Amino acid sequence: MSALGPVGRLGRFAALHRRAVFVTWALVAVGLGIFAPRVETALSGAGWQANGSESVKVREAADRAFGGAGAYAIQVAVHSSALTAADPAFRRTVARVGGVLAADPKVGRVIGPAASGQVSRDGHTAVVVGTAGAGPNAMVAAANDLKGEVAAVAAPGVEANLTGAAGMWSDFNEANREAMMKSELFSWPVTLAILVLAFGSLVAAGLPLLLTIVGLVASAGVLYLGTLISPISIWAMNFALMFALALGIDYALFIVMRFRGALFGQHEEVHEAVGETMDTAGKAVLFSGVTVLISLSAVMLVPSPAFRSMSLGIMISVLFVLAATLTLLPAVLAKLGPRVDKLALPWAHSGEHRSPRFARWGERLWRHPFAFGGLALVVLVGLALPVLGMKTGMPSIKVVPKNDPSRVGYRQVSAAFGAGAPGTLQVVAPRAAAGATVAGLRGDVGIAAVGRPLPGREGLVMVQAVPTSGPSAAASGATIDRLRAALPAGALVGGPSAENHDLEAALAAKTPLVIGVVLGLGFLLLLLAFQAPLVAAIGVLANLLSTAAAFGVAVLIFQDGHLAGPLGFEPQGFLDAWGPVFFFAMIFAIAMDYTVFLLSSAREHWEASGDPKDAMVNGLAHSGRVILAAGAVMVAVFFTFALSGPLPPKEMGMILGIAVLLDAFLVRLLLLPVFLRLSGRWAWWLPPWLDRVLPDVRFGHGGAGAGAAPAGAGAAPAAAERGSAETAGAG
Repeated sequence: MSALGPVGRLGRFAALHRRAVFVTWALVAVGLGIFAPRVETALSGAGWQANGSESVKVREAADRAFGGAGAYAIQVAVHSSALTAADPAFRRTVARVGGVLAADPKVGRVIGPAASGQVSRDGHTAVVVGTAGAGPNAMVAAANDLKGEVAAVAAPGVEANLTGAAGMWSDFNEANREAMMKSELFSWPVTLAILVLAFGSLVAAGLPLLLTIVGLVASAGVLYLGTLISPISIWAMNFALMFALALGIDYALFIVMRFRGALFGQHEEVHEAVGETMDTAGKAVLFSGVTVLISLSAVMLVPSPAFRSMSLGIMISVLFVLAATLTLLPAVLAKLGPRVDKLALPWAHSGEHRSPRFARWGERLWRHPFAFGGLALVVLVGLALPVLGMKTGMPSIKVVPKNDPSRVGYRQVSAAFGAGAPGTLQVVAPRAAAGATVAGLRGDVGIAAVGRPLPGREGLVMVQAVPTSGPSAAASGATIDRLRAALPAGALVGGPSAENHDLEAALAAKTPLVIGVVLGLGFLLLLLAFQAPLVAAIGVLANLLSTAAAFGVAVLIFQDGHLAGPLGFEPQGFLDAWGPVFFFAMIFAIAMDYTVFLLSSAREHWEASGDPKDAMVNGLAHSGRVILAAGAVMVAVFFTFALSGPLPPKEMGMILGIAVLLDAFLVRLLLLPVFLRLSGRWAWWLPPWLDRVLPDVRFGHGGAGAGAAPAGAGAAPAAAERGSAETAGAG
């Protein structure tokens, strides 16, 4: 057997010492799995803020100097269409709501509507406030506990709805968690059916689930331990589940198909088949995993706890799935041997690593590159054009289901106190500047009402100001910016709507940097992996094109409202502000996955033959079925989220599903092979000076560091040119 590279040697070691591998992973799963059941209650519901922003400084000052009266104070809208605040049943409800809030240890002090003056002119609506006695995450948890209790103490004919920032994030997280769980329930049968069809065997189809379960259990345990150090968003676990399943399927497909080809098609011994599989497909999986981690790590540049912890959760799951793929999967394959095809479907062919259908498709693309490539390019560019008119904003109350308490309370407060009341601004200023601050607020055209200055500790005063427009309106953001420029020195503008505005600004500011880092590091990694600058550039540009096309479709659907009726959502007139950053990183990570699979197979055949046609056709023949099957699974999974009730899962499911659909079917199986066809030998050309700098990485069996010069450096060897494409296709 040829010399194995590091990844091949690791795979063979795992195969030969599988008992030790099984024991090690059992200890990891059990040791971390002990903590896994606690993760759901330990993860936080807040963190949607821009660290260091002016609004966060206001909230911190309000909590310190004004007894927790910051943005995450609990607000309860008490409303009756028949009774007024003077009626006994209404007063009794207000008193009971105050009692429920006072009994919660996370609530500081209760401020009734009489003390705060928050009684509507018609008397039908009043607001009870419970100040924040803990941090934002604890107050969201308190809102979870309290919203049912305050609703239950309302007298007949009176409603009590917990609203405000804490209530909104509580309802938002709960609705989205339920929707994602429902979507996952729908997606599992579809996923299992596609897996059985893709693997052709019930036993083989279970291997991705093994990787997914191990990755998830270990990730959940690590996330729980992480919450003991710092708050982690509950969304981290949701996205970790999604990526563990997606990558578990991708990696298992690529490895198992290559293993079956070596074991059954080339009739190798089990340990040799495992070693060869990991030396080729395993190396591609390693590079794929690293590209996914690099793409997601760029999100850490956004100064928001929610985004950083979500990215961290996904990265942890990717690390565990990748580690299990490189060690546990080879051990399982060695244990199974020929039994990997147990319970096979009648039409499954074990030794078919090379797909004749995709080989014929590759031949067709080679003969007609301009027709097929031009069509794909026109479609992708046409779909990408709406991106030029893309608008973003932080989620409005429309992302919360209509009958949830926070949205009902929002409507009642808006109707009673004005459209801007739910987004009331909190201005903290030095006591000496109180008069000038009030005058500046009253003189601004975007302010409808200004409260009296409330004295606090540290020589500060707080002034409440109600904007004329709603929290999500562009005019409210303009008002905040205008006030910050005009108010006296030392006056800081905050409040829930200001926190959203600052987070949106931080996301907008970091988006070019994140995209640039992802593109730059992606190019460098592809260059390192494939030793070819043109291939690396083509791979990155193709990913960028499919990502832009996915966002273009998202603009048409979610911003402009097309398909709003069939999909059952209320358009906001913009995409959620986290989309361009977070979804871009996720899409690019998945796209790089497919890019590495296709190009690693093409590179392997280029190293064997030096023939660009052989590299393109057989690269597609050996990876096309994996890309098609993995893409079909992910499209099915993501589109199930589009069926969920709230808007964010719909947005996420549609954007990611469309991205995978376009990337797997139009880019990887059509456009990228056409690029390889048109660039010919230049695709694999490596400048001599760069050859001296880059480490020797090869995808042909024999591994990295084998000592031979890459066949792609300069012209292909004459002997390699004489090799036939079919011989090279044997792998």
